[in-house]
Amino acid sequence: MNTKLFLFTPSFCLLLSCFSNSEPKGQTADLFVSQDSSRCYMAAHIPSRFSDSDTAHHIVEGAGIDKVKMVHVAGGYFMMGSNDFADAKPVHEVKIADFLIDEHEVTNGQFEKFVQATGYVTLAERPLDPKEFPGVDPNMLKPGSAIFSPPKEVQGLNNHLQWWSYVVGANWRHPEGPNSSIQGKETFPVVHIAYQDAEAYAKWTGKRLPTEAEWEYAARARTSNPMTYYWGNELLDNDRYLANIFQGEFPVLNTKLDGYIGTSPAKAFPSNAIGLYDMEGNVWEWCADYYRPDYYANSTADNPSGPKDSYDPDEPGAVKRVQRGGSFLCNDQYCERYKAGSRGKGEINSPTNNVGFRCVKDI
Repeated sequence: MNTKLFLFTPSFCLLLSCFSNSEPKGQTADLFVSQDSSRCYMAAHIPSRFSDSDTAHHIVEGAGIDKVKMVHVAGGYFMMGSNDFADAKPVHEVKIADFLIDEHEVTNGQFEKFVQATGYVTLAERPLDPKEFPGVDPNMLKPGSAIFSPPKEVQGLNNHLQWWSYVVGANWRHPEGPNSSIQGKETFPVVHIAYQDAEAYAKWTGKRLPTEAEWEYAARARTSNPMTYYWGNELLDNDRYLANIFQGEFPVLNTKLDGYIGTSPAKAFPSNAIGLYDMEGNVWEWCADYYRPDYYANSTADNPSGPKDSYDPDEPGAVKRVQRGGSFLCNDQYCERYKAGSRGKGEINSPTNNVGFRCVKDI
């Protein structure tokens, strides 16, 4: 019997996965993947193992208390998209209504209170169904998630399996594997979050996940300036990094010039002009919209909420939602999709350790 675990499912953007300070400790398994030709996306497959489960059926909407500060974003018009990325074209005018948005990404401390109050179990903590893996040793089908595991050297950047591992026991409580903990990291963004995990939390707080248009409008601080980054056109401000991204030689050497390897705590970097933190870098953030690369050519101009279904020509069978903002693994050498107007995508049931979220609320 081959003891390696080969996981076939809709893809998730491995560039979203997290970088740990040490090698993950725990049982690891190979990820058998299909390759994506995009310069940013390298697709890997984890089972769509809970897509039919109503994981939040017992959660009472608005029952939770989330004391995080929310920023009032006044409605208006802006130019959405980017000419630098094929799926972010065409740049088009969008009208947005007023809304409230969390000033920072949902933290470990916030998510822990949600779990304590509801008993919610995230997808990464749930067992895999042996029926989905005929011929695979059932002992290998254990809950876990993908962790960025930088090797000492790589043979090119085309095969991301060189720096990713599926680690049994990795989840939001144990972001670098079963021997790690969030103790002392209560203000860091929660990770290993699948789409429905984020949606469940938002429901509990009486909020929702942002639309892609709302997210970009807020990140641009309600402007339409054709900026390279959401803060301007220069990467550095007096030699200071303005976001948690990757410096050095990806993926083998992170020089930590921004002060962090892996995630950084909320509000560690300057806010944008309307008081929002980490709209670039740190962790990717789930949006409510289904992902289609052709949506911008057909979207409505008035508060667009995304297409009715998902379609990614690279993986037609996958159900994907938009992710925005990039992560601490983004860099110009490998992934540029932390830049203004760019888009990310993620399979809804494939959590990784650099994917999180923030919430919004209607006014």
